[in-house]
Amino acid sequence: MDRIAIIDAEAQRFSDVLASSDPAARCPTCPDWTAGDLLWHLTEVHYFWAGVLGQRVLSGAELPAVEQAKPERPSAMADLVALRASATAALLHELAQREDAEPCWSWWPPDQTVGFTRRMQTYEATMHRVDAELTAGAPVGAIADDVASGALDHAVDVMWGWMPGGATYRVDSVIELVANGTEARWLVEIGSWTASNGETAPRAARATAGEPTAVVTGSVEDLALWAWTRGGTVGIAGDPASLAALDALIAQGMP
Repeated sequence: MDRIAIIDAEAQRFSDVLASSDPAARCPTCPDWTAGDLLWHLTEVHYFWAGVLGQRVLSGAELPAVEQAKPERPSAMADLVALRASATAALLHELAQREDAEPCWSWWPPDQTVGFTRRMQTYEATMHRVDAELTAGAPVGAIADDVASGALDHAVDVMWGWMPGGATYRVDSVIELVANGTEARWLVEIGSWTASNGETAPRAARATAGEPTAVVTGSVEDLALWAWTRGGTVGIAGDPASLAALDALIAQGMP
């Protein structure tokens, strides 16, 4: 997978769609954001990770310098479009200089490498491109099967798996995601974490054993869109308790 080419193409499509949209149009998959907010978000993201990579950041203590180096948000949409192009170019330049195994800070403690950032930015650019198309009322373009499959891996192994340090995790159900017409399957345990202050939230992780009590079926693209809360047509069946746990997991959304 040429991740640099994917990030470049998806970010360009994202920008092209939003450039011709009403800046005040609401993003249906990120309802707190307008089209202008969405465009600024990916611009910020690309500048941030270009800074993390370029400054060889290895700890959270170094992040304030990265944040301070980001430009201010322009008021004009045309200027924001131009700034997005600059941000993406900076990110891709840094990714092209680094190997996946090199150490680099990330918000995901188990993987502090450049490879994490490369993977995360592949899927973030892809899903935000979908956000842009939905915001503009444009047809949603296809996601290649390898990208969709990787996005599902990332949802299961990373996006659904975060919990605060010191929290406890309780497993409630095991479900299976099945990609129609392929051998691909994802066995997933679903439960919740509870922090020391009593805060709790849904969590999921890849399961290593257990019989699924609910199944989600669809094309690998639809499964990825569904998991990332960007639509997707899937079939869901199973026992009520497992379906309720699954609903709670999906309802918390995906950035």
